[in-house]
Amino acid sequence: MDSEKKVNLSRNFEKKITPKSQFIKKEIKGIKKIIAVSSAKGGVGKSTICANLAITSEKMGNKVGILDADIYGPSIPQLFNVFTKPSSEDGKKLKPIEKQNIKLMSIGFLIDQNSPMVWRGPMVISAIKTFTDNVEWGELDYLFIDMPPGTGDALLTFAQSIKIDGAIIITTPQILSINDANRGIEMFKKTDVPILGIIENMSYLLDQNKNKEFIFGKKGGETLAKNQSLNFFGEIPIDKTFNSSSNNSIFHSLNQDIKNIFINIVKEI
Repeated sequence: MDSEKKVNLSRNFEKKITPKSQFIKKEIKGIKKIIAVSSAKGGVGKSTICANLAITSEKMGNKVGILDADIYGPSIPQLFNVFTKPSSEDGKKLKPIEKQNIKLMSIGFLIDQNSPMVWRGPMVISAIKTFTDNVEWGELDYLFIDMPPGTGDALLTFAQSIKIDGAIIITTPQILSINDANRGIEMFKKTDVPILGIIENMSYLLDQNKNKEFIFGKKGGETLAKNQSLNFFGEIPIDKTFNSSSNNSIFHSLNQDIKNIFINIVKEI
């Protein structure tokens, strides 16, 4: 194959795998602002951060909901310690579960807790459309979407079909996480989703003398934010209270320093 044909083949392939930006995005009735909390890599604490952002926002006087869009690994039921089946008054629209004054919807409420999700792409997309079209959210100031990791079908479906007002990118300091977060940022750019900023999780560990130990590297999230000309919302340290949950409130279990971090981040958002 000559060089000219190779170039054309590469361009055609790139067009096929690049998300299209020309599509109609719809709003969800009754919701003022939709915020996606995303990471292109699993295991960075995205769901826990999403839950605490939502709770902090509610405590600041807003009406808030969380849509758990991670079909294969829903975390919101476990974080809020809720496994109730949602009800439906008309047999068509699902009524969100309420906990800590937050309206919640997750595939985890609809399936057995130990059941694996072995769905293919079309089934995942169908489930997502059910959550966006057939949930009676009521009036909300903010709906936080706990996005699935990666840049696959589920995330693209949201980015291309729902009017997301802004995305928050979660990363850890490691270079692998930073590289994946950078790919996630580029995906949101291609689907015309504004990016509000970056939060770095697991940034450091405080020793007994309150000195910072940068176990996973240093300032990866801040550097990424500078390179992408984005807001850097701050660092969340490794802390045992951040990973705990209770029947009363996952936010109440945090130490005050981390509570203040979330309060400052929500103020910026």
